[in-house]
Amino acid sequence: MVQCEQFTTPVDGVISRMRALDSTLPAGDGVAVFNRVYLAVTEAVDQRIDAGRFGDPRAAITLDVRFAERYLAAVDAASGERRPPACWRPLFQLRRHPGVRPLQFALAGINAHIGHDLALAVVDTCRTLGCEPADVEDEFDRVGDLLVSLEERIREELMPGPDLLQIADPLTHLLGAWSLERARDATWTAARALWALRGLPDVAEEFTEGLDAAVGLAGRMLLTPLRDR
Repeated sequence: MVQCEQFTTPVDGVISRMRALDSTLPAGDGVAVFNRVYLAVTEAVDQRIDAGRFGDPRAAITLDVRFAERYLAAVDAASGERRPPACWRPLFQLRRHPGVRPLQFALAGINAHIGHDLALAVVDTCRTLGCEPADVEDEFDRVGDLLVSLEERIREELMPGPDLLQIADPLTHLLGAWSLERARDATWTAARALWALRGLPDVAEEFTEGLDAAVGLAGRMLLTPLRDR
C-alpha cells in the first residue's frame, strides 16, 4: 500500500467543477455530453472511496483528482482560446456539428481521457506519492473496471433505436472499431513506459507528443459526421 503524508485536492472539488460545467453548457453540446458521462464516473468513484471499496484510498483519490484535472485543464484551455492537447481538439472542434451523434461525443471524450490523460495521471500520481506504477495498479484497475461497466450503460442510453441504427450503419462500424478495454490496457503500458523514461525528459516528451497525436487521430475518426439531423 502507498504511504504518503498529504492528501491532494478532494474529489468533491473536481465534481463541483464538472457540475458547474453541466449547468452552463447547452445539453446538445459535445463537451456537455462527455461531461455528463464523466461526472457520473467521478461520482461513482467518490462513492466507492467513501464506502471503503479501494484498498488505498489516498492513492485512489490522488489518481482520480490528477486524472480529472487534465480534462478540466483542456476545458480551461479551450475556453481561454488556447489550444488544448491534440487528443481533445477533435471534440472541441466538432462539439456542435449536427452530423455527430451524442454517443460519438461521449466515446471521443472517453478516448481522449483514457488514451492520453490517464497514462499521464498515473505518472503524476506516482510523483505525488513517491511510489511506482505497480503501487497504484489496483486503484488503476478498479477505476478501469468502473469505466468499462459505465461504458456499457452509456452505449445503451445513447445508442439510436434499432430502426435508426440500420439506417446509420456507419455508426455500428465506428462503435465496433474502438474498445475501452483495449484502450485501458494500452494506457497502462504507456504509463509504465513514461515512468521508465522519466530520467530522459526529451525522450519522454517525444513519447507523450506521439501518444497525444495518435489518440487525437482516433478521436477524429470516432467523430466522423454520419448525417445531418
